Amino acid sequence: MMPKFLIDKLKKEYGKNSKIPYKIANSIGAMRGNKETEKGAEMQAKHDADIKKYGGSVSSYKHSRPSRKVVKRSFGNA
Repeated sequence: MMPKFLIDKLKKEYGKNSKIPYKIANSIGAMRGNKETEKGAEMQAKHDADIKKYGGSVSSYKHSRPSRKVVKRSFGNA
């Protein structure tokens, strides 16, 4: 099993059909070819522990940024 949280996050950023997420996982040492490395397994275990520590379930966790508040400003037209 590969570090699913990492691959999901990268696929969201680079696209579902992109090879880049796997190239990044290989370059940081989380995967070697299509096999998960010990480092990748440790990353996944740490991620799962963090999710449980801060509440929520591992399966329901979404990898998305919180929405930003946009402040409307007027420049002297008020």
